[in-house]
Amino acid sequence: MVDMMEVCKKAIENYGVESQIMMVMEEMSELQKELCKNYRGKENSTCIAEEIADVEIMLEQMKILFDVHEQSKKFLEFKLQRLMKRLEVV
Repeated sequence: MVDMMEVCKKAIENYGVESQIMMVMEEMSELQKELCKNYRGKENSTCIAEEIADVEIMLEQMKILFDVHEQSKKFLEFKLQRLMKRLEVV
């Protein structure tokens, strides 16, 4: 199994902070583009899956860069709980 955190740390070291911050925006844009294509009727679920993977890798790098792993987990839990309440799942 690949250690995502280690690979992400190496990518940051190799490419640099500024480059990876720009790359996360580029990858999110590519996902957005594929979602728009799908909305217009193109069957591109494989492309969407690939772009989601790219975005997830870049988000992991942003958590490392900004040292927000724990904060991110807390916000994720809070926001999921809030969504559950809104959906009356609780």
